[in-house]
Amino acid sequence: MLDLQEQYDKIYRYCYFKLYNQELAEDITQETFLKYLEHYEFTSSETTLKYLYTIARNLCIDEYRKQKPVSTEDIAEMPHEDNIIDNLSIKAAISKLSEEDRELLLLRYANDVGIGAMAAIYNISRFAVRRKILAARKRLEEELRKEDAYE
Repeated sequence: MLDLQEQYDKIYRYCYFKLYNQELAEDITQETFLKYLEHYEFTSSETTLKYLYTIARNLCIDEYRKQKPVSTEDIAEMPHEDNIIDNLSIKAAISKLSEEDRELLLLRYANDVGIGAMAAIYNISRFAVRRKILAARKRLEEELRKEDAYE
């Protein structure tokens, strides 16, 4: 059985790390669950996760369109209330990754979303998800090596 409170926290974290704004993340998380409850019936855990993350992603994209662009320097300087990423070099390296890479790593490692659920969210095969995560991890490792070289 899917624990909706746990998923609520994960969707909030997902939104927060996409928007870097606590109030917006809270609003979008609430709106995500409202839309889900209004339009979908619970069928399975994997399907529910797919719908929740798809709704949250679309609402975050809508919010991006409303806002002015944020530079990677601004993102690296933004404070994080959660202790998920407390190492400054990791945070700086992550901020240099593409949006897709950041999202993949956030879903898999910060929110502990399974490969099957991620495949459903992105509408791609499990193999493709694994390959994308591996590539994102390699790019993160490269950025971390660059950070170490500067220190």
